[in-house]
Amino acid sequence: MNNFDKIFSLAVVGVQGLIPYKAGKPIEELERELGLTEIVKLASNENSLGPGKKAMTAIQNALSTLALYPDGSGFGLKKALAKKYELEEGQITLGNGSNEILELVARAFLTPEYEAVFSQHAFAVYPIVTQALGAKAVVVPALNYGHDLSAMLQAITDKTRLVFIANPNNPTGTLLSQKSLEGFIGALPDTCICVLDEAYFEFVSSIESVNSIDWLKKFPNLLITRTFSKAYGLAGLRVGYGLSSLQFADILNRVRQPFNNNTLALVAAEAALADDDHLQKTITLNMQGMQQLTEGFIKLGLDWVPSAGNFVLVDLKQAGQPIYEALLHKGIIVRPVGNYELPNHLRISIGTAKENAKFLKALTDTLVYV
Repeated sequence: MNNFDKIFSLAVVGVQGLIPYKAGKPIEELERELGLTEIVKLASNENSLGPGKKAMTAIQNALSTLALYPDGSGFGLKKALAKKYELEEGQITLGNGSNEILELVARAFLTPEYEAVFSQHAFAVYPIVTQALGAKAVVVPALNYGHDLSAMLQAITDKTRLVFIANPNNPTGTLLSQKSLEGFIGALPDTCICVLDEAYFEFVSSIESVNSIDWLKKFPNLLITRTFSKAYGLAGLRVGYGLSSLQFADILNRVRQPFNNNTLALVAAEAALADDDHLQKTITLNMQGMQQLTEGFIKLGLDWVPSAGNFVLVDLKQAGQPIYEALLHKGIIVRPVGNYELPNHLRISIGTAKENAKFLKALTDTLVYV
């Protein structure tokens, strides 16, 4: 055994078997590889409008304080979130993106003797945080690309500590009804925690009334996670949050690292939360872009999964990886989803009208020659 093998053998067994999360290809990487200068990235469900003016102003005003540690309690942002959602500040846990909240809850409740339940085609972070802790992952087959709540409920045992629900689901965009979801949470045993991942919540609010926060009053085993990375355009600053009971938040804060949100993230998120105009422009652009892309798919004879997020999963009716690679050479970055057991699909983030048009043209040209 060489020294490198020795180091590997010292790692936790669950970590040894992990495949690192692979993010959407960065623009800079494609520039280096192919020497392209005009690139459209529709791979990571980012906000094509970028941050709003209020967030940018808050960032500029905070630059002079960067020699100081940030407010470890996130007082200003917590206060703003509590006011918006009519909660106590102690019910809010801030994270370095909502991904960190998912990791915190796993660290707090999972061990090798317990299980986590989640759906096939669900967010890749769920199996990562589960396996890293040596817990058992119970993957329930998807129903129409989304969560089969009945089957998931049947999969719950006395060893189940966490069940992850993404609503809307990433990467498929499927949306569960509030009625079915509330019934599911209510049917869980009190030894099982429901992690309701609402990273795309703001886009859902234009589709149906969303009242999941009201459930916190009657479900002490519920954690809701949300983010500023999507609709608010702050993906580069990594700021998300969890909403729960006071007792639940206290547990998460025991494993949360100090200063896990930087100063710019805190002030930008607080300002973004108050920028209703920018949020509405984002939602409107998303609705228009979704129509633009799906109309393009119709012309190409392609099917797609109806999406409640800021992305759409398209069925190419052939292997997606070669199409993805061909699009890269045309300066278009989208997301292959073979790792989600969807080898014939690509996930396309909604961009501006110009970006969407470039993608559709590149896809049309690619499909002709493949």
